[in-house]
Amino acid sequence: MTNSPQHQPQDDPMRSVHTTNFPQILTQLGISLVVSTYQAGKLIVLRADGEHINTHFRVFQKPMGLAADRGRIAIGTANQVCELRNVPAVAQKLDPIGKHDACYLPRNSHITGDIDIHEMAWADQELWFINTRFSCLCTLDFDHSFVPRWRPDFISALSPEDRCHLNGLGMVNNYPKYVTALGTTDSRGGWRENKAFGGVLMDVETNQVIVQGLSMPHSPRWYQNRLWVLESGNGSLATVDLASGKCETVTQLPGFTRGIDFWGSLAFIGLSQVRETAVFSGIPLTQRLEERICGVWVVNIETGQTVAFLQFEEAVQEIFAVQVLPGIRFPEIIDWDEKLIATSYVLPDAALADVPDGQKQLVTEMSTSQPQVESDLTRFSNSPFPKKSGKPKRKKHGFGINQQH
Repeated sequence: MTNSPQHQPQDDPMRSVHTTNFPQILTQLGISLVVSTYQAGKLIVLRADGEHINTHFRVFQKPMGLAADRGRIAIGTANQVCELRNVPAVAQKLDPIGKHDACYLPRNSHITGDIDIHEMAWADQELWFINTRFSCLCTLDFDHSFVPRWRPDFISALSPEDRCHLNGLGMVNNYPKYVTALGTTDSRGGWRENKAFGGVLMDVETNQVIVQGLSMPHSPRWYQNRLWVLESGNGSLATVDLASGKCETVTQLPGFTRGIDFWGSLAFIGLSQVRETAVFSGIPLTQRLEERICGVWVVNIETGQTVAFLQFEEAVQEIFAVQVLPGIRFPEIIDWDEKLIATSYVLPDAALADVPDGQKQLVTEMSTSQPQVESDLTRFSNSPFPKKSGKPKRKKHGFGINQQH
């Protein structure tokens, strides 16, 4: 790892520093990252721009949970789920021309009410998410605020009382399999009484507690035939032995670990400073570190070594979710641009046949499957970076209108 940080301009309140190899890693892997920070009210895109990381900010109201791939992004906000779709034809129209390889435009907004949405994940076309306020795992339909699909068996009622602080969601074989919670309590905010060591990791299918005694766990993930979890109260990344129910720490980091995604032998992990409040007081991390850091850390999962990092210096203090955008190097995310939205369309193939050729820029919409990536990253990691693959999805098409006056 290089220790020569690159700085953003000093007058930028969102400024950050990063190791010089971070943009090289993103470039050689052919990826970018999207990060949510509810504390700053921003969605952040980390994208390589030459020798620097371009931190691109978009405003959303309390963005937390994220589900993202090449074709779509879902964002859980203060009282709704926002869905955006990638329309490459629009990316071709953005300035500077030829710079962007993806453009995510707003497509749907589903009003959920204030349910404190935490982690989210796609299962084909169905979006699953943690409804923390009601202590349940949910999906959406057109008629209801949310559709409860599962809750821990120790939760006796569907009530907006945040009884166990259900928070993390891990998928296996395209279906919810693992969740984390900060307690097994069944009373309003009951998890707060033993937040330092009351955390659990559960199996959704069996309703069994696999691991208990965790310190504020988040982000369970099944990856490379291993179960990973962030024990946030320890500032650590750990693996879980399913047979014994024991956690083995892979690495400890200088912040509250929350939000993770993987690519090859790398884990991209969100770190938060965590403020000195009643919620975070008394956890091992605040006793271990007087100063905590906010940023995105890159860790070799085979060695536990930090490979690179980006650290936010001022306005951003807490990270919630981190997601890899595979095969996308320099995306744009549109929160609300009236002109661009008014002249950008996605239509079925049959309808596109009736659009005059002179009025459309026909481009195949990004598939949600993962690309095949080959990179030589021996200078960043001691282990190879395997390809990622996925099932191809049905394609749509998009175009932008060429306005004629």
